Amino acid sequence: MTRVAYLGPAGTFTEEAARRFGIEGAQYVPVESPAAALAALDAGEAEYAVCAIENSIDGAVTTTMDALAATESARIVGETELAIEFAVMTRQGHKLDDALRLATHPVAHQQVKRWIGAHAPKAEFIPAPSNAAAAKMVADGAADVAVAPERAAALHGLEVHARGVADAETARTRFVLVAKQAASPQPTGNDRTAIVFRTKNEPGALVRVLQEFAARGVDMTRIESRPTREEPNTYDFFVDLAGHADEEAVAGALEAGAAHTTRLRLLGTWPRAARGPQPQPRAWSSCSSSPK
Repeated sequence: MTRVAYLGPAGTFTEEAARRFGIEGAQYVPVESPAAALAALDAGEAEYAVCAIENSIDGAVTTTMDALAATESARIVGETELAIEFAVMTRQGHKLDDALRLATHPVAHQQVKRWIGAHAPKAEFIPAPSNAAAAKMVADGAADVAVAPERAAALHGLEVHARGVADAETARTRFVLVAKQAASPQPTGNDRTAIVFRTKNEPGALVRVLQEFAARGVDMTRIESRPTREEPNTYDFFVDLAGHADEEAVAGALEAGAAHTTRLRLLGTWPRAARGPQPQPRAWSSCSSSPK
């Protein structure tokens, strides 16, 4: 049995991503946050954790970034991408335009605000810890309408009013598979390397690190900063690089860059997710029955 911790409850996009990794003998363990998933991994209560790390509309998932920085044993070993499609659901027999309380995850809310404003204008946003948890809130009477994966409606006996809802078409979320102090996968020729580092708080400190990547032709595909929460005006810098950490150019850049930091840690090096055909722009569809 291989335990896989993910942001629950059942029916979240994170659960769908976790199942996509195809881990043999997996037991999927729902937890309340990315930090809890990584804590379970670190404590030996799970062999893997799956976390959303980046959304094409809303950007980085900061709760995951903070948890990765705080979990020294975490090592990313894989990734997958999902095209995100939301359904809008209520309890059976309820109308959207009567809804006063909308529950969904804050990231999802950013992706459907215009649609909700047009179709459930009286609904006030109530943040939920996950989209599937939002569906349960509706089932329990704590909210009137939820934006969630359609499977969540089936799990909680809710009525689906619309499918394929999104303010921007072709939204995608990237999820990472995290193991504890794992060996890195072998290079494939299409890999991603992630690091987190800190620098001294002085002019040019960050530039000196980044110049080491540029000097060796290493493509930096993403950079984010997050407060360390340890002392004021100090930051963790998260960087994604194109290439495997064992490749000469990447390895050289990491070694040289580390000399300009106060701390640098490899978060992982792994094969990039295959990008299939991009989903075509679609119109949301109205419906009046719950999914079977």
